[in-house]
Amino acid sequence: MPAVKKKAQISVYLDPDVMRALSAYAARRDQSMSLIAEAAIASFLSPDADERREAAIAKRLDQQDRRLARVERDVGVAVETLALFIRFWLTTTPPLPEPAAKAARAQAGARYDNFVAALGRRLSQGPKLRQEIPDDMIERNANE
Repeated sequence: MPAVKKKAQISVYLDPDVMRALSAYAARRDQSMSLIAEAAIASFLSPDADERREAAIAKRLDQQDRRLARVERDVGVAVETLALFIRFWLTTTPPLPEPAAKAARAQAGARYDNFVAALGRRLSQGPKLRQEIPDDMIERNANE
């Protein structure tokens, strides 16, 4: 009959917080701390642990990449919208004569406050411009 290998004993120094977490986990699982520590060390040392960690990191990076692509798209839409508005406004708005320009400057503060209030309502309630523009339209225009 082959001899059964006896487990080797080691001494490990753990941070008090790690020790409390290990004790609590062992109590919840109704397992010995030694068994949990052995499983954790085996998992840490196994070659597939690195692969799992790499897969998890790759998944997070893919999520970040998709989010960044959406942010880039939204910023592009915002910049193009602003540029189009400015060009339209400059081409359709004639300069005011001096007496009317003074009156317009006097009303500028109130008009700006109304604009900010309307923008606030739009951002909090209505559909966003980026939601009104289909993704495939932007991708199609980028490929042209």
